Amino acid sequence: MMIRLKRVGITTVCAALLTLLLAACSLTGSASSTGPNQVHMDNTSFVQSSITIKKGESITLVSDTLVGHTIANGAWQNGAGQPAQEAGAPKVDNVIIGGNSSGTIGPFNSAGSFKLYCTVHSGMNLTVIVH
Repeated sequence: MMIRLKRVGITTVCAALLTLLLAACSLTGSASSTGPNQVHMDNTSFVQSSITIKKGESITLVSDTLVGHTIANGAWQNGAGQPAQEAGAPKVDNVIIGGNSSGTIGPFNSAGSFKLYCTVHSGMNLTVIVH
């Protein structure tokens, strides 16, 4: 009788863990379907190097992998991160986008060309062109 109760208990725990695992997997895919003007990121780069938006709009940065990113105004130049905020750009001060998640930057209220970069991944630059 005791062995049978242990088997039932182990089976119940395994079923609960499997349910949690499946629920967690379904949550990770949700980041890619949120927000307008999406720019996707892989492990070490923006999937696209620029995006064009209208004045007053924001962008949604989407991390498609488990790797997180820290975004700021500026760009990588000659292997060194160069923080810089162009006039009219929204202040982006080390915005953390965790792995398999997303975050919004903006609004961009002035027309122009604005640079963003990941402070963690060398060469990871994005240009936001605002019309």
